[in-house]
Amino acid sequence: MIIDFHTHMFPDKIAKGTLDFLTGICKVTPFTDGTYAGLCKSTEEAGISLSVALPAVTKVSQVESVNRFAARFQEGAVFSFGGIHPACENYKEILIQVKELGMKGIKLHPDYQDAYFNDIRYKRLVEYASELGLIVVVHAGVDPKSPEDVHCTPQMARELIQDVKPAKLVLAHMGGNELWDEVERELVGMDVYFDTGVVLGRMSEEQFVRMVKGHGADKILFATDSPWAGQKESVDILSKMPLSPEEKKQIFSGNACRLLEL
Repeated sequence: MIIDFHTHMFPDKIAKGTLDFLTGICKVTPFTDGTYAGLCKSTEEAGISLSVALPAVTKVSQVESVNRFAARFQEGAVFSFGGIHPACENYKEILIQVKELGMKGIKLHPDYQDAYFNDIRYKRLVEYASELGLIVVVHAGVDPKSPEDVHCTPQMARELIQDVKPAKLVLAHMGGNELWDEVERELVGMDVYFDTGVVLGRMSEEQFVRMVKGHGADKILFATDSPWAGQKESVDILSKMPLSPEEKKQIFSGNACRLLEL
């Protein structure tokens, strides 16, 4: 069994425009068309059992429509988390609704939400999400949108973890995209999950394996960040890593099953 813990899809009517806009920022050719159908096709072709879709809310006004769309996908090959913005004053009400709709977590993207991850608003939001038993996935490290102004550095993540002690926090991109030396110094060994989104094939194999061993394979989640990385290609890369069968099993699905309570 394989679970991809970090993917993206958009409503059909905005998928092309959204991908065109993001492609201009990321300078990467997407591997799907950004739709639910496209993600399902990619998931099946890669031999993946479940893809977790993570919506990024960039404005408070988007919260209701994003979560209404996400609530449609709570079974089958794609399971969607909900979204929220740190500027939402009624964040507790929104998080309760996310849980009541059957969603098991939320996605945060500090760079697109124009707030730093050690902001008190994120701390309060993550704390309450943890009280509700929700998983929190956050984009960590460098993002092409603002490469010189990182909104979730390893230091910021460490501060939030120490202050809030969240039970189910996932730092995407192995704890901090392109800041992996800092992740090793600041975060490896802490009580937090890392996902492998858009990292496999970019981070050196030596550093990846060292981080898995140091942090613990029980806290690493297989992820691609599809459509920004190929699902089949990422499965192939992790399958060939010099890790034990048990470590690969944990990363590919065991840890995700535990978090998602499958």
